[in-house]
Amino acid sequence: MAGQSRKWMILVATIWIQAFTGTNFDFSAYSSEMKAALEISQVQLNYLATASDLGKAVGWSSGLALMWLPLWAVLFAAAVMGLIGYGVQWLVLTNVIAVPYFVVFLLCLLSGISICWFNTVCFVLCIKNFPATVPLALSLTVSFNGVSAALYNLVVKSLNPSSSSIYLLLNAILPFLTSIAALIPILRQPPNESQHSDLIKQDQLTFLKLYLLAIVTGFYLLFLRPSDPSTACLLFSGAVFLLILPLGIPGIVYARHWFKRTVYPSFRLDASGFILVHSEDLEIHKELLSRSNSVANGLTADSVINNNNSEGVFEGEKSEGCLCGAQLTMLGEEHGVGMLVRRLDFWLYYVAYFCGGTIGLVYSNNIGQIAQSLGHGLMNSKLITIFSSFSFFGRLLSAAPDFVRTKFYFARTGWLAIALLPTPIAFFFLATLGDDPWAVQFGTALIGLSSGFIFAAAVSITSELFGPASVGVNHNILITNIPIGSLVYGFLAALVYDANASSPRVVSSMANSLVCMGRKCYFLTFVWWACISLMGLGSSVMLFLRTRPAYHRFEQGRRMIMSSE
Repeated sequence: MAGQSRKWMILVATIWIQAFTGTNFDFSAYSSEMKAALEISQVQLNYLATASDLGKAVGWSSGLALMWLPLWAVLFAAAVMGLIGYGVQWLVLTNVIAVPYFVVFLLCLLSGISICWFNTVCFVLCIKNFPATVPLALSLTVSFNGVSAALYNLVVKSLNPSSSSIYLLLNAILPFLTSIAALIPILRQPPNESQHSDLIKQDQLTFLKLYLLAIVTGFYLLFLRPSDPSTACLLFSGAVFLLILPLGIPGIVYARHWFKRTVYPSFRLDASGFILVHSEDLEIHKELLSRSNSVANGLTADSVINNNNSEGVFEGEKSEGCLCGAQLTMLGEEHGVGMLVRRLDFWLYYVAYFCGGTIGLVYSNNIGQIAQSLGHGLMNSKLITIFSSFSFFGRLLSAAPDFVRTKFYFARTGWLAIALLPTPIAFFFLATLGDDPWAVQFGTALIGLSSGFIFAAAVSITSELFGPASVGVNHNILITNIPIGSLVYGFLAALVYDANASSPRVVSSMANSLVCMGRKCYFLTFVWWACISLMGLGSSVMLFLRTRPAYHRFEQGRRMIMSSE
């Protein structure tokens, strides 16, 4: 049981790391001040945001580091990169030192790489210690990355509400301190143990309790607003308490073991309804399909797919030709890079992510300028908290398919299409009612909810569609759309902003930089973003229609396995 308690300590440590390393979400809190200090245009400011997102494109570097360094060393390397990247930016913003614009660009890039390395450490910890419940572990821990901005807002308001540069100082220090706090659980990782079905079901119930606690944490950060520094300090202490509270899990594990062994040994958990798509299930499913393919007659898992989707597709996938029109016939088949880029389903998935989740991230980078131009500058920190909190809820919702699977089965790609629906609605809403503060808050909440779901669900979808063993490489290929989207969408917004800032009717002055004021500054941007997100929605619907037979086949195979046990 010691190993069981230690793995939960590792999960709590992973939650801490994620909660304090989502530093890219507070960029909009200090972006206006950065623009004024560096005397740069909106286009140049967008390049800095792109540099931070560009760190995700070199996510493979963390994998190389893990080949040569222990996990704790990679964790502290990430912390040091963030300390230097954000720390030097803070010195620039407070006029302690002066550096060229290109150096600031490199500092933003270094900061983005540090976030990617932190995420890799968390992914490895979850996969290694929760092999049978990886989707639940990843969804829960990644969700806390969305509350970083809300937590940092509380710290800033408790220290110095008038200074936005303090965000950069906190971005440098807090992840480093969190890494120190998480060091002991990481060094004391339990050995790999085989997990029997009863233990897996108990883990799933524990995850359910943690999800409920996470929901409480999200509502706490969303609805309790500080009115003064002392209240902000008190609220931050409460948030830290909620993050520490899961440390009681090891004691609960021991108590549950004692209760089961001495008080109620006959208690069973056979009615548990959490069925997850993980690598072992996929391997069993493949074996079942290979056996059922040899059956000429009778009800088999193959019979739910039309004849033109069976043997011909398998042969086509093994060939070197184009797979553009071939549909997936089963989940979990391993795809190498060459096979992946020749698969139409991958590019539909890529476009859905590019036109959905990524555009939400770009919106979060521009919240500061959007609020300022619409005359809601005083709401900047509030909007950041709303986006952060609803991104957190969206990430938590990404686990819904795993919780409701036995009651209501729906392909995960179908959930992806549903999650993309709020984004175009929100942008059309912002374009038409941007002057209304409540409309801006509502649109921000919808975008945060949608993008949060996509970010958290992406790893599971990539694993299911293109193979669990290849998920590391394939997911890094997928998220190359993030820096590309950050550059393209941000550049589009910056061009519209600077074009309107050149008009004397809508221009204001902040230091030596121009500030665009009025609805015109972002009206065309919102319309363009809405149309682009509609393309993403259409792509996700096509992906769902093409992959639904594979998901249905997997579910039928799983039920056949369960009925035979």
